[in-house]
Amino acid sequence: MPDGSMTAKRQEIALLRRIEERILWLASWTIHNANHLRESRDGLKVGGHQASCASMTTLMTALYMKALRPRDRVAVKPHASPVFHAIQHLFGRQSLDNLKRFRALGGAQSYPSRTKDVDDVDFSTGSVGLGVAMTAFASLAQDYLAARGAVKPQDMGRMISLLGDAELDEGNIYEALIEACKHDVRNTWWIVDYNRQSLDATTQDRMFTRYGEIFEAAGWKVETLKWSKRQREAFARPGGEALKTWIETAPNDLYSALTYQGGAAWRERLSADLAGDADALRLIRAYKDVDLAELMTELGGHCLETLLEAFESASQDDAPRFFIAYTVKGLRLPFQGHKDNHSGLMTPTQIAELRDRLGVVEGEEWDPLSGLSAAERTALKGLIARAPFAADVDRRPVAPAIVTPRADDLLEAVAGGGEQSTQAAFGKVMFEIARRTDEFSGRVVTTSPDVTVSTNLGGFVNRRGVFHRRAHEDVFKRRRIPSAQVWSMVETGQHVELGIAENNLFIVLAALGLTAPLFGERLFPVGTLYDPFIARGLDALNYACYQDARFLLVATPSGLTLAPEGGAHQSINGPVIGMAQPGLDTYEPAYADETAVLMAHAFDRIQAPDGASTYLRLSTRVMSQPERADDAWRQGTIDGAYWLKAPAPGARLALVFSGALAPEALAAFEALSEDMPEVGLLAVTSADVLHRDWTASGRSRWTGEGVRAPSTIETLLAPLDRDAGLVTLTDGAPLALSWLGSVRGQRVRALGLEVFGQSGDLPDLYGRYRLDADAVLDACADLLT
Repeated sequence: MPDGSMTAKRQEIALLRRIEERILWLASWTIHNANHLRESRDGLKVGGHQASCASMTTLMTALYMKALRPRDRVAVKPHASPVFHAIQHLFGRQSLDNLKRFRALGGAQSYPSRTKDVDDVDFSTGSVGLGVAMTAFASLAQDYLAARGAVKPQDMGRMISLLGDAELDEGNIYEALIEACKHDVRNTWWIVDYNRQSLDATTQDRMFTRYGEIFEAAGWKVETLKWSKRQREAFARPGGEALKTWIETAPNDLYSALTYQGGAAWRERLSADLAGDADALRLIRAYKDVDLAELMTELGGHCLETLLEAFESASQDDAPRFFIAYTVKGLRLPFQGHKDNHSGLMTPTQIAELRDRLGVVEGEEWDPLSGLSAAERTALKGLIARAPFAADVDRRPVAPAIVTPRADDLLEAVAGGGEQSTQAAFGKVMFEIARRTDEFSGRVVTTSPDVTVSTNLGGFVNRRGVFHRRAHEDVFKRRRIPSAQVWSMVETGQHVELGIAENNLFIVLAALGLTAPLFGERLFPVGTLYDPFIARGLDALNYACYQDARFLLVATPSGLTLAPEGGAHQSINGPVIGMAQPGLDTYEPAYADETAVLMAHAFDRIQAPDGASTYLRLSTRVMSQPERADDAWRQGTIDGAYWLKAPAPGARLALVFSGALAPEALAAFEALSEDMPEVGLLAVTSADVLHRDWTASGRSRWTGEGVRAPSTIETLLAPLDRDAGLVTLTDGAPLALSWLGSVRGQRVRALGLEVFGQSGDLPDLYGRYRLDADAVLDACADLLT
């Protein structure tokens, strides 16, 4: 008689197989409905990746129905989105209506989205490779909180990524792997759907063994799940070793082609290749065609027993793990293994065949338990309800609001007038925050890709230390060697030092900026880098904003004003990038007090319900600070612009500047004022905020989003004559301000950078690229003649 526990285990596996079949069905039917049954008003293919879903179904069943714990967080492979939504539907966290509207407005999203989906999405995915890296840095963020007692040991979750093997071609994954190694990241699982097919072709055979070697070198435990229980049993029989060797040495494209062709093709090829091995031939003859095909294609990633054993074993410690789960793309679907199956869709006839094969009753396709007996339904519902991940745990905690510094508090740090740069002002404010002992200052966490000192974060780090799970001695300090950097590396440090990889910076900011909804603890992340290198991590920045991660990004130095560094470091398109990026308020202050006010505003925006992240474009240019007659400029700084020198009513000309070119604009203004005392000088702190406010004001007339009120920029330009000209000046792409002429139909001459700069000093470069006061006066003359 079999052991009772063994019998119970077999029964559970049988039930899990039933659930897995129904998840496969529901995911396939959701895609079929979107493409073949739902009304198409535009004639476009909806898509949905049925083959990619089929290769992930067993993996995700094992995870969600058995292995996941309530505090675990998962980044789901983008193309497995329908499988995820099907599982969420079984848990009661996704509505049937949303499944029916998959890839339609308001329905389940094409790729899991934190902000657009209503079900339990932990990390948005869709941009290949970024969700993978996100789990490593979310684990780092969890460790950061745990070191402060904010996450208890019993509440530590695993950060898990389900990824396709083609994603392993993305370089940002290896950048993240290196950083994860340096930070001793734990509680991280990356599970590869290793189906050896990408969008265009089968993957290269030579990579079979390389991935494991790479991850082992980085200190990860590698689990290769290549063989199913059925295969291991067959390999143990006479002739089985030869069959195993054939699979191991078969080229990917041949294996895929035979998988598509089926049992008869397998038999023909194996019989020919193993003709000299009598035991192997007898073993092959022992299987019918359909059984032989199943034996050859049911790899480890499709075997529940293999997966559950591996996940259970891995749960015994917190070491980072890299699972290589061998699978077949499209398994059990009519285009399994075909090299063109990535975007393939089953025909109505084929989906009907799958429905009948899985026992789903026609007309009950949306019922995941259709065709099952009452006893089977009860058993499956019980198994789903008992899944650890189904526990009633608050997975969307609300972090309490933190009192942030008032602008007056931060202004004290930059008080005193004189000559300052905005970058230096940022450093002074951060040093003031480091000096404070309130709750807010303890929740500020800074990070930088090896430019901490050169972006003026050094003072903060000296006081607050560098974070690492294991303390490291400062050898220079112990040996009494003088250094401006007194950086203790301890668990309580508040700076995360990164290598030179901008992708990592933005994904770290995403992870730190999501600790409130993920762990119920608010942090105030501040990241710095050189402005020109935003472009190197732009996909990751977009990814962070898409998830509504909240942080302060300080990009400095910026523009041609970084004169001696040459064209490679002189940014041009930063302002335009900021204007085009949703979820990111972009500012370019000219003065130290503006910088302090905007930092206070940025910290408020981090935790505001309708808030956003903030991007400050700063400069190392030292300039004289203005004397303020009152505080009216403060709100203008936040709203995007204010009159540094107000125009007279009906003025025919105004100068508009942004950021580091304030002295040139002011010099031109003073020259013009002798003959045109009515001219105005407008300081634009945010072309982004101004433009968004202006378009929203115009849009409200047609969308009913409220009574249309004049936008900030309309109100500011109202005193000017209708025919007045505007000369705009910015240390970046001129189109950042050239749109101002559209507000009231006024003529504009926009000065800025449209070509790469070169090394030089400011007078030479400003003159060469037409950013000096003479260029402003020439533009004014052009408008007035």
